[in-house]
Amino acid sequence: MFATRSLSFLLTAALSTAFGSLTPRSDGENTVSQACSAISSAISPESSVYYPGTAEYERDIHHWASSSTQHSVCTVEPATAEDVGKILQIVFKSGVEFGVKSGGHIANPGFSSSPDVLIATSRFNQVQYNSESQTAVIGTGLIFDDVYAALAPYNVSVCGGRVTGIGVGGFVLGGGYSWKANQHGLAVDTVVAFELVKPDGSVATVTEESDAELFFGLKGSHNNFGIVTRITMKAFPQTSVWGGPVTYLAPSISDVSVAVAKFSTSNNDPKANIVATYDCAATVPVAIVFLYYDEPSPPQGLFDDFFKIPALHKDVHERSLSSFIHSTYTSNATAGARGAFHSVPVVEFSENVLRVLAEEAHNWCLQNLPASGPFVAYGIEPYMPNMLSNGKLASAYPPTREKTFSMTNIYFGWLDQAHDNQLLDNVKQSTTRIRDAVIADGQDITSAPLYPNAALADTPLEQMYGGNVDRLRALRARVDPENVMRLAGGFRF
Repeated sequence: MFATRSLSFLLTAALSTAFGSLTPRSDGENTVSQACSAISSAISPESSVYYPGTAEYERDIHHWASSSTQHSVCTVEPATAEDVGKILQIVFKSGVEFGVKSGGHIANPGFSSSPDVLIATSRFNQVQYNSESQTAVIGTGLIFDDVYAALAPYNVSVCGGRVTGIGVGGFVLGGGYSWKANQHGLAVDTVVAFELVKPDGSVATVTEESDAELFFGLKGSHNNFGIVTRITMKAFPQTSVWGGPVTYLAPSISDVSVAVAKFSTSNNDPKANIVATYDCAATVPVAIVFLYYDEPSPPQGLFDDFFKIPALHKDVHERSLSSFIHSTYTSNATAGARGAFHSVPVVEFSENVLRVLAEEAHNWCLQNLPASGPFVAYGIEPYMPNMLSNGKLASAYPPTREKTFSMTNIYFGWLDQAHDNQLLDNVKQSTTRIRDAVIADGQDITSAPLYPNAALADTPLEQMYGGNVDRLRALRARVDPENVMRLAGGFRF
């Protein structure tokens, strides 16, 4: 069930021609420029290298958060896995840094960008549905908006991003919490195979049967073991869905907290889900609740508590999955600002914890405003206690499946680069207060892992991967003995 296509012979010939006298990096940008030229000479005609001043280059380096955008010496859009292998060998031999970008939604600077070479996976953009196996092969250069649209004619979908604009590669390789998580587990729990370009340039289809340990490692640890170009995921029947956002003003926020607490602790329908956010922009506090039911209509009364509260705006009805995802545009309202995400796991969203979250959102908006005109959002993502039991196989993340933790997702956005350090410190202060509040509420989160896709860049590996860290380091030593992937940004083993 797996195939490995060795590139060693082709790479030896191609690289010896492309490099010439290229030496390990010692002269900065000149060496990077040489690497860019070497890449251009080595890759196939289907792939391309771009430089500043072109529209393609600007598209490649663009990120959802402007603080994640770096101006690379060149960008490269490989069209084949074999070309990705050639690129990896060139950057390694030249010693230049590189980034790997899928959708570009990660907020940590340098995680999917680089001042040297940026590998944009945008040409891995096919979706192939197999009705017999009920699986979909999905290119990692896509965003899930496009995946949902491509699968809609087959009346199926996958466990993908919850809001618009989320890239396939980063989302799945980081774990992946979807609207279908209560039914099917994390996105990594639905992966059947990864097409992986290994650090030595070879290409392999990695499955549980072909390499169980590497399959385990790829599920949640991002790009530590090479570059994933395609992912085969289980596809599930998809009807129209019911849902959308409801927006509330400040006088209703306390009532919203009561409704959210009740739903998160009492819901036992795996097709039902919500995400609630306490938002604030320019000192104006609001709460937004995204209601979701994975059928054309929910059971009577399931969401009534949210409709009893006076609302500023409602956009809740039967719609396609794509329409529902597009309705989350409010979560992208600050696209282009500088930004940071962090997370606090919780056992349950009690009224006490939600009160603290609402206070944090309002207070930090007021405190940050003189500095740089901020936007803050405190997201509440409740999951059913048995959600992780849907995963039949172990994964790098989460490190344990003995208990399901829900998530608090904290976002700060700002405009002025001069305030980066201060705003990052503010995020940390706020998450510390929330964590203290959760513990004071009697919740044991000592062993609760942080979600890698929503963790600050300096988060220790142990806080995300727990007891899996040593196992993942040993796997990295086997798969990447020369530590090629150290040249890329991200959490490194």
